[in-house]
Amino acid sequence: MKRIAVFAWAILAGSTALPVVAQNQAVNMLCADRSIIVGELTGRYGEEVHGMGLANQNRIVEVYVSAETGSWTIAVTSADGTMCLMAAGQHFAQMTPSIPGENL
Repeated sequence: MKRIAVFAWAILAGSTALPVVAQNQAVNMLCADRSIIVGELTGRYGEEVHGMGLANQNRIVEVYVSAETGSWTIAVTSADGTMCLMAAGQHFAQMTPSIPGENL
């Protein structure tokens, strides 16, 4: 969560468009226009999209990863272009899917 706090400060300090901070129960999420957050993830952290999927309410879930540092971020983008950071961390590891029935 420290990384998300630093990320929030960077967006506040470096952009003219202020992000929206939303609360989901007891969890604080950083939300802003998708272009602002993607710019920070790719520029500041060297992360690129490694996977994505469609979630309920037509939201896109993306996993950003830095191959160099191992940092990762999970973000959700709404239909209106607002992206929210859901989780971030270090030591990303790519897993190879197992073949069904392989471990029988």
